[in-house]
Amino acid sequence: MTISRSCILFRDDTTGEVMLFADPAEIIIARTRAEFFAGLARMETAKTEGKWLAGYLSYEAGYLFEEKLAGFVQENRQTPLLCFGIFDAPKKDGHPLAQPKQRLDNEEFLKAPKAAWAFPAYKERFERLHRYLRQGDCYQANLTMPIEARWNGDPRAAFWSLIERQPVKYGALIDLGGPVILSRSPELFFRTDEEGWIETHPMKGTAKRGADAAEDEAIVAAMRHDMKTQAENRMIVDLLRNDISRITKVGTLDVPKLFEIETYPTLHQMVSHVQAKLLLDLSILDIFAALFPCGSITGAPKLSAMHILHELEDTPRDAYCGAIGMISPAGAMRFSVAIRTISLFDDGKAIFNVGGGIVFDSTAEAEYEECLLKARFAIGDQEIAR
Repeated sequence: MTISRSCILFRDDTTGEVMLFADPAEIIIARTRAEFFAGLARMETAKTEGKWLAGYLSYEAGYLFEEKLAGFVQENRQTPLLCFGIFDAPKKDGHPLAQPKQRLDNEEFLKAPKAAWAFPAYKERFERLHRYLRQGDCYQANLTMPIEARWNGDPRAAFWSLIERQPVKYGALIDLGGPVILSRSPELFFRTDEEGWIETHPMKGTAKRGADAAEDEAIVAAMRHDMKTQAENRMIVDLLRNDISRITKVGTLDVPKLFEIETYPTLHQMVSHVQAKLLLDLSILDIFAALFPCGSITGAPKLSAMHILHELEDTPRDAYCGAIGMISPAGAMRFSVAIRTISLFDDGKAIFNVGGGIVFDSTAEAEYEECLLKARFAIGDQEIAR
């Protein structure tokens, strides 16, 4: 059975919980500025009519919330700025499209991975970014580069096979128009509940897994006490506190967790939690205009970092570093940051990006190696051509 052309599947690998949306009443696709804001308005109407929404915003949609950046948007690209299905409800347990599917091909789903930037090209961009850091134009920026590969086989089977490589809380498979998207994100962008609380889990700070449990324990301890790692994480926590404060009640903002370490099969990551009580009567547009894109994948200050990154990165990020999630008719929302995310195009091309937060004392060599480490979620131990 091949994937339906109109579905979105969410999976929390830590619990095994699956949520499937299929057979949408309507699919909202926006490829221009006018379509984008009309699409958000249509989403708001659908929500008030008691419908569910599920889909994604591309990273470049964030430019449209700021007049100073709106000119950066390239309209009518293959990947929409916004793509959401309108659904009556999630499908019930047992739906065929929500069942695990075994990959039968003997060859890798992704083949011939090639980094867009060899190390000299990465270093040149890194050094330009470092000049901005030294000048005080930004304090941190998340420099990313694309990796291109060829894909073959069934995307749904590939989605389930990727779970084995790196289990995460915010897995998603999307086929609503444009490229098919496979996301293996470990990072919550934000979630809201029906009582009006919002929380976000900024993730910043990465270290490679050790050879054994003792080495892992030492690496985690070192991360918790490493001033550079803490500084990277704290900058993004402060940025998100500022973003959230624009749409929440004074006196409710809290950071219940700071500098927690989460461990995955290939790496450790530092995570903090920020929460607050939302103002009343906020629209979908209000929430995304305040928060999107997530500060953990831009840098600080956000606008300056986004401007600098647009100069340094050759191509749009598209779905990567956007937001993937769902909105219930009762007002609860959950969106992940679309990191560890692969876009599959009809011509057999696959693209996924890798990157990391650059601060004043970062080095090009270490950051480039971290990028290649992060690519393992998609290609395992395959060699990446550069």
